[in-house]
Amino acid sequence: MLKQLKVSLLTLLAAAFLFSCNNSQTAAQQEAAQSLTTPVQPADPNAAAQPAAQEAAVPTGPTTVMSFAETEFDFGTVVEGEKVSHTYKFKNDGQEPLILSNAKGSCGCTVPSWPREPIPPGGEGEVTVEFNSQNKKGKRNQKVTITANTNPPQTFIYLKGEVQGKEGDAPTVTQ
Repeated sequence: MLKQLKVSLLTLLAAAFLFSCNNSQTAAQQEAAQSLTTPVQPADPNAAAQPAAQEAAVPTGPTTVMSFAETEFDFGTVVEGEKVSHTYKFKNDGQEPLILSNAKGSCGCTVPSWPREPIPPGGEGEVTVEFNSQNKKGKRNQKVTITANTNPPQTFIYLKGEVQGKEGDAPTVTQ
């Protein structure tokens, strides 16, 4: 009899616990759910109109066609610390002026320079990329992302090769 009473009491407690955990929300839970569906207003009303400093603004308006004579340059083998520079030539093959809005290297060691003025249809331009091999031993494949009024808006060019350590440097062990 005592055993049946214990089992009944445990069953009653379990049922009470389950029914007390219903899906009703507390005021704090309702407020949290509401904040997820309500758009957040920026502290600076002009902040929404400003693109992030890291992101390149994608040009709007008519698009054109940009074609490179080459998109990859192999600089071979250089000694660590040397700077490698290469100029990529391109042409505006479209019907609209070509506007390059940004060119960004894959890291701080790869620095592109590009024309800031529009390239007319049929016109040509150059993007020069400089790679600083300081502290960059091993095989390298440096990417430069060019953003312009093209479709798609990003075009990639590459600078690749190998950087050897200086004479007398201890070999690097990688695992």
